[in-house]
Amino acid sequence: MIIAFAGQQNSGKSTIFNQLAGYRAITSNFPGKTVQYSKSQVNYHGNVFDIVDLPGTYSLTSCDLAELESGIYLLKGEVDVVINVIDASLLIRSLELTKQLQELEVPLVLCLNFMDDARRKGIEINIKKLSGLLEVPVVPTIAVKGIGVHELIEEACKIGEQKKLSKSLPFSKDVEKVIEDFAEKVSFLANEWKIPKRFLTIKLLEGDDYFISKIEDKKILAEMVNAQKILEESHGRPSDVVISSERHALAINIFEEVVTSGKPNVTFRDKLDKVLMHKYLGYLFLALILYIFFNVVFLFGAMIEGPMMNFFAETVIPAVRMHSGSGLAPYLFIGAIQGFAGGIGIVLPFIIPFFIGLAIMEDVGYLPRIAFLMDAFLHRIGLHGKSILPLILGYGCSVPAVMGTRILESDRDRYITAVLATMVPCAARNAIILGLVAFFISPTAAMGIYILNIVVIALSGMLFLRIMPEITPGLIFEVPRYQIPSVNIILKKTWLRTKDFIFVAWPLLIGGSIVLSLLEYYEMDMVVNQTLYPLTSVLLGLPMIVGITLIFGILRKELAMVMLIQALGTSHVLDVMSRTQIITFVVFVTFYVPCIATIAVLMQEFGKKRAGFVLIFTTIIATVMAVLIRIAGEICGY
Repeated sequence: MIIAFAGQQNSGKSTIFNQLAGYRAITSNFPGKTVQYSKSQVNYHGNVFDIVDLPGTYSLTSCDLAELESGIYLLKGEVDVVINVIDASLLIRSLELTKQLQELEVPLVLCLNFMDDARRKGIEINIKKLSGLLEVPVVPTIAVKGIGVHELIEEACKIGEQKKLSKSLPFSKDVEKVIEDFAEKVSFLANEWKIPKRFLTIKLLEGDDYFISKIEDKKILAEMVNAQKILEESHGRPSDVVISSERHALAINIFEEVVTSGKPNVTFRDKLDKVLMHKYLGYLFLALILYIFFNVVFLFGAMIEGPMMNFFAETVIPAVRMHSGSGLAPYLFIGAIQGFAGGIGIVLPFIIPFFIGLAIMEDVGYLPRIAFLMDAFLHRIGLHGKSILPLILGYGCSVPAVMGTRILESDRDRYITAVLATMVPCAARNAIILGLVAFFISPTAAMGIYILNIVVIALSGMLFLRIMPEITPGLIFEVPRYQIPSVNIILKKTWLRTKDFIFVAWPLLIGGSIVLSLLEYYEMDMVVNQTLYPLTSVLLGLPMIVGITLIFGILRKELAMVMLIQALGTSHVLDVMSRTQIITFVVFVTFYVPCIATIAVLMQEFGKKRAGFVLIFTTIIATVMAVLIRIAGEICGY
């Protein structure tokens, strides 16, 4: 059995999906498309079935790629039951998507999520009456607390086994007459394409480009235009607006019949928004929250990094050298130990708390508020307000950040956002900033690098605005409610994001250390270092042996720091590099060529030429900024 979750953004469907999927979720693309969905196999009370989390959609139209692909996926007939998760506190608006799902004639279960928020707003819903009007089962839930989730899945399994198809409620008589007349003329197409006749009819009356483009019969197209004209003349509005208005009217009628409205309660969360979303105070609190966030991550990482690295450097490695003799094999074995130590002693202490903090801010509901606060700023550098979401994702990993640009309608906005996202410090770069600058110099110096990074990204955006001018639309985005995050979900999200490092990056760290040991053993590292000498030593003023670490950093950014410590031969970096050199190195690594995985995604999304531009642009930015830092540091005697 396949159960699909469909719903609007911030309806809580992904919360339910994550509770069921845990860490077993797999992210996939629709065939031939760049729109992602999540899927997982679940064993529930002895029953094994697949669950699919479709992208958040407000409708099923071809205007938005995610909405189009969600509709096409459901039309394939592979799904046994659809769980439509809606926000109970926004029932009128949410029911409009429910009406479209009913037009698909799929087995349907309605999940009324956020029941606690609905009550807080003074909304009481008659569940039994709502179920009767829609003729579908309705299950109330508070997903973040796990309330009602088991009942929801049980109901979905029952409806899926019964294969009970949902039915669409009729529109006004005159609209229904047009639909019925035109439906007879396209019935053969519906049979040929194996999709519900009413759904196809309504889509054509709405002028849906995807379905219209598939019709070659000019007579059918002429009939469609005539039917649209009848609706337009009788209502004085375009046919798609007429259909949309009918759905909206049905939603209002249902709402009025099942909802009793009372006096809303003004809660602490409402008062909190007045402060955190204030046009002036909001930015001060944003800076304060981020400052606290990065300092907490540093303090946690610093407690582990120092003792752990000293343990390996002063106990484990000397013991291995004492008992392993000489030759290539012991040399490589020590290299492997250094790679393992780099992962456990340097990267993990910073990556795990960073991902925990990111998941908390995400689930609490603060990340979307950052998007609103940054909307005006992004428009000043020529980007859409939604661009902040991929940029925020970049603090976790550049790969999903680049893929996240798909939410933007303009190809120009997508590309510029992707370029800027590659310069955002990902988790690996954060580990380098915190593990070198914060640890060996100060947390304030590390914060300075983050501020510098934001300034450079802003200036780069302004540069692109001049090169590629375009008026971007305003931000249309829903801010979710504040909520207490589930510890279980936080841990699962952290594991999903950390396992990539454990299973992909950590083996690369160990392998990279072995390769570096091999190069050192045969003195091949000097060839690489001498080749990069004009950049590393002449321009950046760094030790020549740093050159090879930058090459490894292209594979994974964590390698740059691990290889640096291995190349220097000590974990006490400040003993062999000045503060200016450490900051110069970190600034260069923060901006220069993204990792190879990000390069691959850039090529996939934008082609080789535009991906190549990113490599050149980021390297130039990295070099210029690192040189300026070196000059400023030397002048100040830092």
